[in-house]
Amino acid sequence: MARARKRRRKGARKRWRLPLATALLLLVALAAGWWWWHGQHWRPAEERWPDQGAYIDEADGSVRFPVLKGLGASFVYLEASRGSAGLDRAFLANLAAARRAGLAVGAVHVFDPCTPADTQGANFVTVVPREADLLPPAILLEGDTEFCPEPVSEAAIQSELMVLVNQIEAHAGKPVILAPSAEFEERYRVGARIERKLWLTRQNVEPTYAGRPWTLWTANTHLVTDAAETPLRWVVARP
Repeated sequence: MARARKRRRKGARKRWRLPLATALLLLVALAAGWWWWHGQHWRPAEERWPDQGAYIDEADGSVRFPVLKGLGASFVYLEASRGSAGLDRAFLANLAAARRAGLAVGAVHVFDPCTPADTQGANFVTVVPREADLLPPAILLEGDTEFCPEPVSEAAIQSELMVLVNQIEAHAGKPVILAPSAEFEERYRVGARIERKLWLTRQNVEPTYAGRPWTLWTANTHLVTDAAETPLRWVVARP
């Protein structure tokens, strides 16, 4: 009799364990789905950060700038040049389209730590017009000297970057904004050593890795919108 009751209790436990495990798996799946959706659609609150926009390059394809403005963007930064020879083929078309949509526009140069700064500055100057209504130019700082054909010291990075900063500022007539990745900043400390405004990147959370306040923040690196077929990098400006 006691054995029969024991068997019944074991059977009852088995019967409720399966629904519980199924419910837990469903909750995990729902949480993962919500987090995935949130990551693709989250933007900082406009009440706190009213000035928002996007960073766009030719890899983003055809961007509908009026739609972007309708989503709440007030500005865009467009990639213009990379290193000593790379040019964004969509820059001039995107510049004209963004202006027609009523967006403020800035130009970005992608720094190459392996090539001389003077040739990089010349590359930027060839494509970016010298116009007063452009936003301050930005220099995107990513990559590493590990794969450079010739060894490049940390001191050389600092020196070459200052040459590039001076050339771009002379062309634009405005101080540049430095946009180091967290990895670049950790290695070269440009944000701590060069007194320029900063553009930092961190998904969903305000970045602090440069040791001082940011001016621009890439808050979502893959925001899904109706303005483009691909996810966009969403940027906010400090009020």
